[in-house]
Amino acid sequence: MEKLVEVGILFDFYGKLLSEKQYQAIELYYIYDLSLAEIGEEMQITRQGVFDTLKRSEQKLYHYEETLGLIKKFVKSKEAIREILTISKELQEYGQNNKLDIVCNKAHEIEKIGIEILD
Repeated sequence: MEKLVEVGILFDFYGKLLSEKQYQAIELYYIYDLSLAEIGEEMQITRQGVFDTLKRSEQKLYHYEETLGLIKKFVKSKEAIREILTISKELQEYGQNNKLDIVCNKAHEIEKIGIEILD
């Protein structure tokens, strides 16, 4: 299951960088859950050909992440935004406790922007 999710995420980020044949093989196998034989029929290649295409495609996806690191950056950004939201809530509480409306309002604006980014 873990590899399914991992390849799915890699495919979301880097799938369009694959050749048409590689894209189709990954899509049919991981997204549509077809067997190697079914994919072979669809693509008019042997079962072994499908297997080889999938392996090469997976290697490319992992290589793209290793080289570009977009998923790693994406995860890191989400974590940083969550930290910003935590600090924003703390500021809102501080502002409310000390009757500092401007602090509350600005912290609330920061929170709204952070939530929009995460969505």
